[in-house]
Amino acid sequence: QVDAVRVYVNSSSENLQYPVLFVVRQQKGVLSWQVPLIFRGLYQRTYNYQEVSRTLCPSEPTPETGPSDQIIFVDVASMAPFNIAYELLVTRLKNFQLETNKAFNFTASPSQPQYFLYKFPQNVDSVIIKVVSDAVYPCSVVSVQDIVCPVYDLDHNVEFNGVYQSMTKQAAITVQRKDFPGEQFFVVFVIKPEDYACGGSVPSSIHGNVNRTWNLQRTKNLQVTVVPSIKKSIYVQAMFFSFLGFLSFYLGSLVVAFVHYISTDMKLTVPFGYVSTAGSGIMTSSHPITASTPEGSSYGAIDESSSSGGRPLSSPERGLPAGSDTDSSVEEESDFDTMPEIESDKNVIRTKVFLYLSDLSRKDRRIVSKKYKIYFWNIITIAVFYALPVIQLVITYQTVVNVTGNQDICYYNFLCAHPLGVLSAFNNILSNVGHMLLGFLFLLIVLRRDILHRRAMEMKDVYTLDYGIPKHFGLFYAMGIALMMEGVLSACYHVCPNYSNFQFDTSFMYMIAGLCMLKLYQTRHPDINASAYSAYASFAVVICLAVLGVVFGKNDMWFWVIFSMIHVLASLALSTQIYYMGRFKIDGPDSDLGIFRRAAMVLYTDCIQQCSRPMYMDRMVLLIVGNLVNWSL
Repeated sequence: QVDAVRVYVNSSSENLQYPVLFVVRQQKGVLSWQVPLIFRGLYQRTYNYQEVSRTLCPSEPTPETGPSDQIIFVDVASMAPFNIAYELLVTRLKNFQLETNKAFNFTASPSQPQYFLYKFPQNVDSVIIKVVSDAVYPCSVVSVQDIVCPVYDLDHNVEFNGVYQSMTKQAAITVQRKDFPGEQFFVVFVIKPEDYACGGSVPSSIHGNVNRTWNLQRTKNLQVTVVPSIKKSIYVQAMFFSFLGFLSFYLGSLVVAFVHYISTDMKLTVPFGYVSTAGSGIMTSSHPITASTPEGSSYGAIDESSSSGGRPLSSPERGLPAGSDTDSSVEEESDFDTMPEIESDKNVIRTKVFLYLSDLSRKDRRIVSKKYKIYFWNIITIAVFYALPVIQLVITYQTVVNVTGNQDICYYNFLCAHPLGVLSAFNNILSNVGHMLLGFLFLLIVLRRDILHRRAMEMKDVYTLDYGIPKHFGLFYAMGIALMMEGVLSACYHVCPNYSNFQFDTSFMYMIAGLCMLKLYQTRHPDINASAYSAYASFAVVICLAVLGVVFGKNDMWFWVIFSMIHVLASLALSTQIYYMGRFKIDGPDSDLGIFRRAAMVLYTDCIQQCSRPMYMDRMVLLIVGNLVNWSL
């Protein structure tokens, strides 16, 4: 056990012009202070303490010299022209060295800091110092310092050495044996004179009672426990099982792809030009399905004036009953003037009461596919330009934390933060590997589907070309890149999470959500979709609002008022576009008042006259529900 001595002094004098000076001289250092002891806060406020208690830096006997007595000189002086009474008490600390897995309780105050010694036991390479308190305030600081005299145990110098973090009710610092060559360290506890560093109240001005004597009002009861941290083998197991768990998805996808490949080969052995007649064993020739569909007009569109009552058949086998002469019927229909310019006019098509997918896919698939590929290339550009400065910034943050020892720069759950190398919380970074691995797997699945689709187009596979949901893969590629970048930027955020880089973790979450919404809408509305440039610009506005919410949204009511107005107006504008399928336009006469006149006319005819029975009842009901949900949020 290492012996330590604590010196307690007290003086009834409150005269700041003539304080009592105490100087303690030891074998390896000098420690000095004055009574009243003065602490400075914000706005040059001062707090005076007449009771001071300090622990002297212990000197451990070396193996060469063995135990020996130590001589300590305590000098007391004052320049006061009158006598000043003081009290001096020197005591020996019985519990100066902390033990592993054993809790120790004590009390500290700004003028009476405490520190204790801890030695690494055998076969323990890392420990966690856990500190708890029943009271939130006063604010305190926990510091881990090397065995060097003097020990920095006052508010103005506790940050000069070692690793430290502020504390209200809990604190935890992980200490590794490799960082201390002597395999021992001091744990220092300092109570701050003000609470603003822990989120408490901030003094509003320098007026009032500036010089105050606080001796008993800012004491804090603390409990410290040193427990071993996880071993290196746990790191290896965690990484192994994490990668193994996510790689199992790759294996499962490979199995599904193989089964799909086998089943597809079996289907391709049946010719596409033959169908089996129900109830008979004869194979009859049917007309090729694409004969009635003009090239590039739609994905399997059916004329609503046909005998099916205007409803498209749900099955891909749209051939007529066996024996019917379909060629002549097609030729006869082509002789009629069907006014194709009206049939293809999207302003007419989209205002129909009953819409089918074929009515909304009028554009050439090649042109649409190229437009959706812009999403992919744009998000790659955004990711590169966004990620590079983010990576540089978090590297700088981590370097500053390691050099200065200030753990308040980065906010972790310190009880669960497990360091590795230069990283303070390696487990928080490892937890994002799933985003990157599964995002890459998503890209591989999309690439496979894209390749199969291209092969089917080259083989003129009518089942793939003209039926089902139109296949465009640009948004899928963009979603895969966004998922991978979410993992990268979330890992960067968790290198040093704090108030100023919170948007690193959330930006691509908004991108993923927005791209999923666009993909869901594009699935049933292949020709009605925002361009990549306007979509990403909208995402930028959303992310900007999110950042403003973090910065100004704490206590500023004006921000929430403006945001709510923007939210409601944007919901109404989007609802209008959805209700009219993108064909709504306020285009009045040349005069400025014409726009308002047209808006009033549309409001009267569509909202007042038809309020009881809207033209598009299903859309109206869904949009009302969606707007109510958004407004309530």
